[in-house]
Amino acid sequence: MHQKVIILDFGSQYTQLIARRIREHNVFCEIHPYNHEFQPDETVRGIILSGSPFSVKEPNALFPVFDWKNSPIPVLGICYGAQLIAEQSGGNVERSTHREYGRAHLVNVVSSPLLQGVDQGSQVWMSHGDSIVVIPPDFNVIASTDSIPVAAFANESKKIYGLQFHPEVYHSTQGALVLSNFLKICGCRGDWTPSAFIEETVQSLKEQLGNDKVVMGLSGGVDSTVAAVLLSKAIGENLYCIFVDNGLLRKNEFHDVQENLKQLGLHIIASDSKAVFLHALKGISDPEQKRKIIGKTFIDVFDEEAKKIKDVKWLGQGTIYPDVIESVSVKGPSVTIKSHHNVGGLPAKMKLKIVEPLRMLFKDEVRRIGHELGIPDSFLNRHPFPGPGLGIRILGDITEEKVQILQEADHIFIQRLKAEGLYNQVWQAGAIFLPVNSVGVMGDERTYEHAVCLRAVTSTDGMTADFAHLPYDFLGRVSNEIINKVKGINRVVFDISSKPPATIEWE
Repeated sequence: MHQKVIILDFGSQYTQLIARRIREHNVFCEIHPYNHEFQPDETVRGIILSGSPFSVKEPNALFPVFDWKNSPIPVLGICYGAQLIAEQSGGNVERSTHREYGRAHLVNVVSSPLLQGVDQGSQVWMSHGDSIVVIPPDFNVIASTDSIPVAAFANESKKIYGLQFHPEVYHSTQGALVLSNFLKICGCRGDWTPSAFIEETVQSLKEQLGNDKVVMGLSGGVDSTVAAVLLSKAIGENLYCIFVDNGLLRKNEFHDVQENLKQLGLHIIASDSKAVFLHALKGISDPEQKRKIIGKTFIDVFDEEAKKIKDVKWLGQGTIYPDVIESVSVKGPSVTIKSHHNVGGLPAKMKLKIVEPLRMLFKDEVRRIGHELGIPDSFLNRHPFPGPGLGIRILGDITEEKVQILQEADHIFIQRLKAEGLYNQVWQAGAIFLPVNSVGVMGDERTYEHAVCLRAVTSTDGMTADFAHLPYDFLGRVSNEIINKVKGINRVVFDISSKPPATIEWE
């Protein structure tokens, strides 16, 4: 059994990032809601209490069920977690007179196993409206900033630590070192590696599935491809992969993805269902309605294809850990920004059990596993592409003509990014078909044709994103090529919005 760290989540936007940073040190960790009841076994080596948008002084403050104070396991509190440690150990937390948001620098860093190797003046990232004004008995301050006296504190004998700053974010320049020090305090040996995961997962799948048949929907994306290759290594020809053309794929994607998947040794059943999807979407403009129609139609088509395979007992899915985490709300249901697939969202009528080989992995870990499996970088480095495809990149109603126009414009944009060495500098890119016509001049004639918007963002996980700062001359060349080659377009614009407040996709 792997050693692991448990993160108790109090609703911080950075909780997933903490987990990813821990796993970068080859230590397995799990995220659980703050009120998760558990009895640690010998595999649990450390507990991390996350940040939170709440205050420990509020009547509705969140407190863990787990008795961390009397546990022999090392504990690290981050931001809210640090304030919780102080408040519940006899210290005092108050609203800050000097609130800190953004960059700060550590001063008075003292010798502590947690801050071993951390420099005086080291930059850290703050985000707190409360401050610890009195540390608990038996604790010592191990770092301050110019604004607050308690930036880090510790009870070394009990191995309980608190950090007012966020070591997990990029702007805390020695944050990875701090987390590495905590893992050393926990005695973690770092045995969570891609090769170990593959070996254990394949063996587990063999035991779980035996000689049963598994059906799986593929999109050509990273998650489903890696999941399928793992399943294929475990059960071979008993895996049946269905690839549905919903008419909303990128140019040539239906053919190209089939050929690439076959090269990985996967058995592909291809379903050309363009007409079915376009008929179901006819006249529909509402984004949520489009998503639901595309999702329902996919299930119907997939179900029809799956029924042609005798004695199927399992459905394979490329569910990853963020999908699992997001399905468990810390404090009531979260606001719906847009429809998303449900974890294990299997229609009851299919009567299949679910197998999810990647449900404990983050996206960057999936790529590491894929690389270890020998999957080509052309697969692993593909930009994310939405499940509803171009259906949510065509604003307004969807027609076959609009799809063809957008496919051509999108193809030019993506191929240009690749040709000029910019594709791997961008996290996600694509063209958006706008529901407007504009006046133009081509030759000696006035035109009144469609406009498209180019969208390209940089990000690490899609939770936040900035627009990609593509060179003006590159954008000029792309715009010129689209207008000259794609009949029906006479105007190209570029989206310079960040997320938040905008989203990456327009619908």
